[in-house]
Amino acid sequence: MKPRNSGSVVRLAAPLRALAQRFSFLLLVLASVALMMVGKIDALSVDSARARVTDAFAPILDAISRPAATAAHVVESVVQVQNAFEENQRLKAENARLLQWKQAALRLEAENLSLRSLLKATPEPSSSFITARVIAAPGSSFLRTLVVTAGRRDGVRKGQAAIAGSGLVGRVIEVGEWSARILLLTDINTRIPVVLERSRQRAVMAGDNSDQTRLLYLPPEAPVQVGERVVTSGHGGQFPPGLPVGVVSSASERGVRVQPNVDLSRVEHLQLVEFALPGSEAEPSSEPK
Repeated sequence: MKPRNSGSVVRLAAPLRALAQRFSFLLLVLASVALMMVGKIDALSVDSARARVTDAFAPILDAISRPAATAAHVVESVVQVQNAFEENQRLKAENARLLQWKQAALRLEAENLSLRSLLKATPEPSSSFITARVIAAPGSSFLRTLVVTAGRRDGVRKGQAAIAGSGLVGRVIEVGEWSARILLLTDINTRIPVVLERSRQRAVMAGDNSDQTRLLYLPPEAPVQVGERVVTSGHGGQFPPGLPVGVVSSASERGVRVQPNVDLSRVEHLQLVEFALPGSEAEPSSEPK
């Protein structure tokens, strides 16, 4: 009896299943329309029901989302650890290089002190400076000068070095009570004893009223290289040794040209420096008694 009854139930359920499958889409559309109409008629009830459904599914959604968030956090942590490790390795290598330079500097400092004690070398001359603003560049085809807002009342004296951030600009040639005039490196009247930093070859740097200067009295076989730094030699008592002047821009049969470190057409502020050099051209200060 039981098998016969189960077979009859299956036979009765088969048409119902086919009917449900045939009209399932229509039923879903009708249900959606009905829900929309109910939402229009009683919006408060629908909102309340929606809130209850959301509250009911929130723990489930939270539980589902947590593994994904945890996995993303783990991946991010791994990436951060890897980046931190690489940064640590880079900093260790940089620190090792800096320690090597520090040790080299300490050795050179000790050697310098030892050699100075043996030679009884005199200490470097002290210096003082005044900062002044450039207010005019009354140059011409035959004169390259600047005028600054500092004069005798500020302690400016003839012969002081005019220095910008990256090197020598010129020297003070004229001092008034409230202003001073600077003769630039590129002026045709400028002559400065210099030395090539790498080859230690001495020369005289001369201006020719162009944007660059030239080196005079260099031996023909002098090993001059383009890009070599040019600094003051300290000869003549005009400037102390080692002030940066420029770099060699060209070296040919026509001569050696030097590009000044400072763009002289864009100088806005200068330091007028007085070095306590023996036999310097700086005039003694005349203070009123």
